[in-house]
Amino acid sequence: MKAVLYEEFRGRLTLQKVPDPEPPEHGVVLAVRASGLCLSDWHGWMGHDPDIHLPHVPGHELAGTIVALGKGIRRWELGQRVTVPFVSGCGHCVYCREGNQQVCNHQFQPGFTAWGSFAEYVAISYADTNLIEIPERYDFIETATLGCRFITAYRALADRAQLQPGQWVAVHGCGGVGLSSILIAKALGAQVVAIDITDKKCNKALELGADRAIHAGTTEVAGEILEISRGGVHVSIDALGHPNTCLNSINCLRKLGKHLQVGLLPDPNSYPKIPFSKIIANELQILGSHGMQAHRYPELFRLLEKGKIDLHQLIADKVALEQVPDLLPKLNVSDRAGITVINMDF
Repeated sequence: MKAVLYEEFRGRLTLQKVPDPEPPEHGVVLAVRASGLCLSDWHGWMGHDPDIHLPHVPGHELAGTIVALGKGIRRWELGQRVTVPFVSGCGHCVYCREGNQQVCNHQFQPGFTAWGSFAEYVAISYADTNLIEIPERYDFIETATLGCRFITAYRALADRAQLQPGQWVAVHGCGGVGLSSILIAKALGAQVVAIDITDKKCNKALELGADRAIHAGTTEVAGEILEISRGGVHVSIDALGHPNTCLNSINCLRKLGKHLQVGLLPDPNSYPKIPFSKIIANELQILGSHGMQAHRYPELFRLLEKGKIDLHQLIADKVALEQVPDLLPKLNVSDRAGITVINMDF
C-alpha cells in the first residue's frame, strides 16, 4: 500500500510503498477513504508523544470501509462504513468497565501507538469495542472531521463542563477544536465569544455562529470577555494550548466557572503559570478532556441533527495523500480557517 512515513522525528516525510497491514485477532483492517490533518499529527512528528516508535505512519482522524476481519471479531462485517475514536479502549480495564474508554490503561491510538491513517489501509485494534458505523446520511469526508477535534470538543463541553442553554462560553483559539466548539456550543444553546490572533479565523468563527469575536493581538483578552459576558463566562476552553491562552481562559471566568484544557502544551510550556489564589477564592474548576468514548457517538449524532450542524462548514480544504509530506510540517503555522481533509479518491 501507499503510506506517508517518517523515519526520524522532525525528519523528512515521504510517500512510500509499504506492506499492507494484517488484522489483529480482535481488530480489523480498513480501507481509508478520508483522514483529517490535525495538529496532533504535527506534535507526533515533532517527537512530543512517547508512544510513537519509528519508523511511523501518522494519521488518526479517519473514516473507511472494513476490508479484513480478525478471528476474534463478532460485531462487524466486511464492507461496513465505519469510523473510530482516536483513543480506543481495551474494553477490560477498570476505566473501560466504568465506560471511560478515553482514559483506558491500555489504549490503542491509530497514528500514535500504531501506524495510522495517512495510508491506503489501516489496522484497528479493539474493533468490537470501539468501531462506530457511519450513518447513511454522512459521507466519508465529513465523518473524518469528527475525530479527534469535533469529538474532543463535544465531550469537553457536553460531558466535562455540562454546558447549559443560555450560558456564556469563551473559545480561545479557532483552529479545528475551537471552530468545532463554536458549532457545538451554539447547538447546546450557549452564547459564544471566540478569540484568535488572525482576522481570517475570527471571521470564520462569526460565520459559524459565534456571538462575538476578539482579535487577541489588539486587546486585553480577559478584560474584554469579562465586559462582553457581564462578569465572566461560565465555561472557557483553551483549544490551542499555550501559556497565554490557558491564563486568559482562567482569568475570563466568572465565579464557579469551568476552564477546559484541551490544547496540548508541549515542552517548554508544559507547566504554565496558574493563578491558584483566584481558583480557590472563586471556586473555579480546572478540567482536562481527552477524546470521547464510542458509546457517546449516538448522542453526538442526535445533536448534529437537532442543531442542524453541517460538518462541511468545518472543511477548509480537501487534498490528496501525495500532498501530506509538504503540509504536515507546516500545520503549526497554518492560517487556514478550518480542517484539511485527505480525500483518498483524489
